[in-house]
Amino acid sequence: MILVDTALRGRAEAGNPIRLAMSGAGYMGRGIALQIVRAVPGVELVAIASPDVGQAVAAFSGAGRTHVERIASDDELAGALDAGRPGATADPELLARADGVEAVIEATGDVEAGARFALAAIEAGKHVVLVNAELDGTLGPALKARADRAGVVVTYTDGDEPGLIANLSRYVRSIGLEPVLVGNLKGLLDPYRTPETQRAFAAAVGQKERMVTSFADGTKLSLEAAITANALGFGVLRRGMTGPRCEHVNDVAGLFDLDELRRGGIVDFVLGAQPGSGAFVVGYSDDLERRRYLSYFKLGDGPLYTFYQPWHLPNFDVPLTVARAVLFGDAAVTPLGAPRCEVVTVAKRDLPVGHELDGIGGFDCYGTIENAAVARAENLLPIGLAEGCRLTGARAKDETVSFGDVELPEGRVADALWAEQLALFHVSSDAA
Repeated sequence: MILVDTALRGRAEAGNPIRLAMSGAGYMGRGIALQIVRAVPGVELVAIASPDVGQAVAAFSGAGRTHVERIASDDELAGALDAGRPGATADPELLARADGVEAVIEATGDVEAGARFALAAIEAGKHVVLVNAELDGTLGPALKARADRAGVVVTYTDGDEPGLIANLSRYVRSIGLEPVLVGNLKGLLDPYRTPETQRAFAAAVGQKERMVTSFADGTKLSLEAAITANALGFGVLRRGMTGPRCEHVNDVAGLFDLDELRRGGIVDFVLGAQPGSGAFVVGYSDDLERRRYLSYFKLGDGPLYTFYQPWHLPNFDVPLTVARAVLFGDAAVTPLGAPRCEVVTVAKRDLPVGHELDGIGGFDCYGTIENAAVARAENLLPIGLAEGCRLTGARAKDETVSFGDVELPEGRVADALWAEQLALFHVSSDAA
């Protein structure tokens, strides 16, 4: 990150900051705007898109930028940029194709809207930073293939748990250990939480009820784990992961079977472990001489060693991810190729024939991670595509939902991109 900081300061001193646009002005979008405008030299947030243009204006004004222009056309956006004034719009595709914008941030948390924006930006030759686990955990491999063909970077952000794990894994490899187990620290997991049960907490923290529901019911955890698995080439030991409880993250290495870990890297999580936030990577070494040094420096006797970061600060780190992409062509977290894991749809309650699923963070279903080979063998519906699907067969509580159980809405870009992902990686599915 020292190189990134130095390069950004160089761009600032040259009067040539990275010009950046963002789709999304919710809780995370506002935090990103605040961080870039107030604290990061060398990056300029020039425009924000939101269905409620007032929210985009408020994100700028909350960060200290005034005289925000409301724009509805390419010419109006160009005029605002030429005048050095920030722009706010309801049309994210204006930002995707805007001249002079080097990179975009997708921060809506919406799969369909995010897919449309990301594809438009890639087509226009812009780097894409995803702060949208829902999109990346569902369609990341297809977006990466599109970005590769266009010669741009698509990446998830540094500061969220997948970014922490990717960076820690690079470090562990750089000192000669093999990452074999990675994961999140989770305080609460209840798959039956709903927007009603989470209403008071959402109001207290200023977030949307459905978003905090997806945190509590494990969907977001699974999506982040899938992003991580697809970036590292790892899998899960079982559907939903194992999620053991422990007192401290340093205890995690003793909770898993070494032979299972050595058969291929594993993504998982721990419940209730101190320090309570962040992510961990467990590295393996069978070199007895090097292990003596690791023991001397208080990492234990091995052969498994736990490394962790006790915080995650997504909106604070997003500008660094932007700089990595623009200045070095480097992705913080991006799929290696074919998906290794997916997040499949499971009923939260008994659901009748004809019912329209409300999707991520709702009353109807939760998402849980599964190895991609199993998910495709069972033709399971990704949670990122569940919203708006109509059931053609009843599903009982805790039953998975397959493509054979639903009718998909018509005309969604996300469904077309899913079919492209299946075809690209030669994955069999009745949904193709």
